[in-house]
Amino acid sequence: MSYKIEKRDKGYLVFTITRSEKRNAINFEVMEGLAEAIKRSFHPDIKALVITGEDDLAFCSGGDLSVFHSLRTKEEAYRMLSKMANILYSLLTLPIPTIALINGTAVGGGCELAAACDYRIAREGILAGFIQGKQAITTGWGGGSILAEKLPASIAMKLLMEAELQTASYLKKIGFINSLYTDDSLQACDRYLGQMISNDISVLKSYKRIWIRKWEETKLRERIDEEIRECAILWESEIHHEYVNAFIRKNNE
Repeated sequence: MSYKIEKRDKGYLVFTITRSEKRNAINFEVMEGLAEAIKRSFHPDIKALVITGEDDLAFCSGGDLSVFHSLRTKEEAYRMLSKMANILYSLLTLPIPTIALINGTAVGGGCELAAACDYRIAREGILAGFIQGKQAITTGWGGGSILAEKLPASIAMKLLMEAELQTASYLKKIGFINSLYTDDSLQACDRYLGQMISNDISVLKSYKRIWIRKWEETKLRERIDEEIRECAILWESEIHHEYVNAFIRKNNE
């Protein structure tokens, strides 16, 4: 199993990617698990959903290229990209608070996953970045469009266009990360959520609905689909396939 779903005593659900040997990269099984966690989060006893990675090396390293390297055409890429984008949009619009518990490096699609959450709390010293540009593609799961909702335009554009790893302290300074911690990750999560989930769930849902209405009215889902189509075209390019082939060769050495 590539993931686990656990309910904490304080009333929130924790989804953990359990592929530490792959730096918690996302494959199709992780996608299905995330969809299941989102589904379970509609239970009336669940006040928040937390997403994290196994161990402390990586939160999530994005899509697993050892799995997705077989996707060659824009049509093949679009099917995979849209599947994960649909899951992330469901996460974004989940009617309860969502938290990315960034316990290790977050790379590429891992940052898209984090961006789709309402809050991001990270262990001090981690690195994170939307590095897709280095792979000759763009964000393909809707992360660019979602980031544009979360940060000022010039800051979001710089993160995406530079495609570099950034320090946790810098990401907190610009507002991508909300809080840093140094101790046990779940203890840090308990502290961050404590006051929030002490309130009635109807209050949490009513406030979340303010932002969901905004995203619906500004047609965020349609903007995400355009982003996916742009990425699918780039995915088909020879320069991207050269990057993927080099990645596979390096990991097989």
